[in-house]
Amino acid sequence: MATTAHRRYAEIMRDVEELINDHIAQQKRGTQERSKLKLLVPSVGVFFTTLYLEEAFLFQDDRRKISSRRFVPPSFNDIRLILNSAQLLSLTRKAAIELVTFDGDVTLYDDGQSLTDDNPVIGKIIRLLQQGTRIGIVTAAGYTNASRYYERLHGLLDAIRDALLHGKLVEDPQVIILGGESNYLLEFDSHAENFLRYVPRETWMLDEMRKWQEEDIQSLLDVAEGALRECVKNMQLSAEILRKDRAVGIVPAAGTGKQKFTREQLEEAVLVTQQVLEVSSPGKKIPFCAFNGGNDVFVDIGDKSWGVLSCQRWFGGIAGSKTLHVGDQFLSAGANDFKARLACTTAWIASPAETVALLDELHLHSQNQQGK
Repeated sequence: MATTAHRRYAEIMRDVEELINDHIAQQKRGTQERSKLKLLVPSVGVFFTTLYLEEAFLFQDDRRKISSRRFVPPSFNDIRLILNSAQLLSLTRKAAIELVTFDGDVTLYDDGQSLTDDNPVIGKIIRLLQQGTRIGIVTAAGYTNASRYYERLHGLLDAIRDALLHGKLVEDPQVIILGGESNYLLEFDSHAENFLRYVPRETWMLDEMRKWQEEDIQSLLDVAEGALRECVKNMQLSAEILRKDRAVGIVPAAGTGKQKFTREQLEEAVLVTQQVLEVSSPGKKIPFCAFNGGNDVFVDIGDKSWGVLSCQRWFGGIAGSKTLHVGDQFLSAGANDFKARLACTTAWIASPAETVALLDELHLHSQNQQGK
């Protein structure tokens, strides 16, 4: 039974792989609207690389024993991890990855926590830096000063400084933080306070971002604030509005302790605000991202596609096919990692532990390729 299931699952993955290859071929000719995959899945987007789904299934089946299960069919998580493996196999087979970008909460560290020095992901990131890979942390956390980012990421920043002192890294590595989705850029600098140097926005913005008028940005935030206030009123939330220069959101009201909003309340606020913005005048001029932050809801100017594109440009114009974005928000309402798919390849993880496993798998596939 297990042998039969293994063979059938592998055949299915091979069939889907061929559909994707056909779509990529049509994509290169500019006729992707005619691909078989597009007819089956009209919402399918751009593929930056081939996906080795059959090989990825064999890899994951060896670890998860998918085809050995008698009563539990392949699950959503099985498919998610197979897709991650397929993407890693493609990235390591075609050429070396030049840039890896990460979300913060739930990807590098637990929700609302910080990247402390005992986090196992730090060693994996240092290994990437030693291989010459650039690193970007593209986070919704929007601060205007380096000290706040140091509070959240001090374990990694201290580890990079220590690696430099002990000769494990020979020069300041290419590491940047893109905060507020795509609004604040800070570069690692071992000589700067908090090991981060704030880079003025006008020196790194994409040409398209320069067209965004400040008046339209503030108008969009005004509309978003109004929608969020209505949500607070209608759902009788113990929340307060937090307005920043490039974002606005609702957070638990001061003095409410460890109050937690329900997922339904948060997603209702996201969807209502998103709909209001989409039909507004400034919402048609300025890209935005409305998302559920776990116990808050925020609207940011721009989104993670702009953040990843900004990282790519900062490092000299790295292609989407040589960039990997790792994040956890690809499904929930206003999932802010979803937009990164417009800029590069992606890997969907569900916890910091999965990020560690993903980077170990990436290293394994790279080593296997070098041994051939």
